[in-house]
Amino acid sequence: MTTVTPKLNEPLEVALRRFRRAIESTGLIKELRARTAYETPTAKRKRKKAAAVSRLRKQIRRSLPPKKQY
Repeated sequence: MTTVTPKLNEPLEVALRRFRRAIESTGLIKELRARTAYETPTAKRKRKKAAAVSRLRKQIRRSLPPKKQY
């Protein structure tokens, strides 16, 4: 369970922002959104495959030398 204790003289908005950031870093929001609607096994496989392809493209793009700037 994520908790954020407000600091002395800290505005509520700042504490709320810290709480939201803490929840997002734990991945709780992502999991909650995934559980709200049923995802078929086919759609789940398709989403995971697309994520793997994009990760691979990103890895390849990072390993290439930079483009010429002229």
